[in-house]
Amino acid sequence: TLRRQPLIERGTGSRPDSIHGTLELQNLVFSYPTRPDVTVIRGLNLTLQPGTITALVGGSGNGKSTIAVLLQRFYDPDSGQIKLDGRDLRNLDLEWLRSKLATVSQEPMLFHGSVADNIRYGKPNATDEEVIRAAREANAEEFINKLPQGYDTMVSQVGLSAGQRQRLSIARAILKDPKILILDEATSQLDARSEGAVQEALDRLMKGRTVLVIAHRLSTIKDATCICVLEDGEIVEKGTHQELMKLQGMYSVMAKHQMAGAKSMGA
Repeated sequence: TLRRQPLIERGTGSRPDSIHGTLELQNLVFSYPTRPDVTVIRGLNLTLQPGTITALVGGSGNGKSTIAVLLQRFYDPDSGQIKLDGRDLRNLDLEWLRSKLATVSQEPMLFHGSVADNIRYGKPNATDEEVIRAAREANAEEFINKLPQGYDTMVSQVGLSAGQRQRLSIARAILKDPKILILDEATSQLDARSEGAVQEALDRLMKGRTVLVIAHRLSTIKDATCICVLEDGEIVEKGTHQELMKLQGMYSVMAKHQMAGAKSMGA
C-alpha cells in the first residue's frame, strides 16, 4: 500500500475568534510538485481587502486558478507568504481557514442527496428556514419549488441545468456566510438567460466580502475594484476596467477581441 504523507497537515495551527478578511500575497513563487521545473507563480504581490472585488484575467495556464488553490491551502507556496489579517496561512488551522472561505466554480460539485442537503452542506446545522432563505437569495427558490419533491428532491433523480446547479452552489455559499469568496469562472458556461439570474445572485453574495474573481468573460468584471492581468505567473497590468482600457495594453486587446466576437455572434 502507498503511505504518502499529506502535503498539508490538518489539526494544527491557530483558530482566531474573528477575522477582518484582508489577504496579502507577498513575493509568491510556486511550482506544482508533479512539475517542479515549471514555475507557475513568479514573485507575485497582491493585497485583497474586505468589501472589494479583485479580478484575475489572462490566458489559460498563466496562474489564475493556481492562486485560488493556494488561498485554500491545497498547496503551500515554494517561497513567499500568504497572510490573512497579518497571520501566515501556514500558522492557521486548516479546517478553520476553509470554514471562512467559499468557492463558486464553473462546474459546481453537487453531492448525492436532496436539494436541501446540498444547500445545507454550507452550514450543516442550518434550519429549514435558513436553507429556504439562502435559496431565495440565490434565485433558486422558483425552480426548486417546481421539482417533484421540492427541497426533498434527490439531485441525482432530476436533470438540473448548468444554471440551476450554479444557483444551488451559490445558495450553499450564502448559507456558509464566508468572509472570503472565490469565484472561478462562475458564469463562463451559462447561456445569457441563466447568466443573468446567476450574476444577480452573485452580486448579492459578493457584498461586504473579500472577493477574488477568476474571469474569462471580461464583461462580468467591469465593475471590479481592481483587475490584474496575469502572464507567465506575474501581474503585468493592474487597475480598474477604465484605467486598463486607457492603457491600451493586453487587457484592452483582450476586451476589444471579446467585444468583437460578441458582436459577430449577435449579427
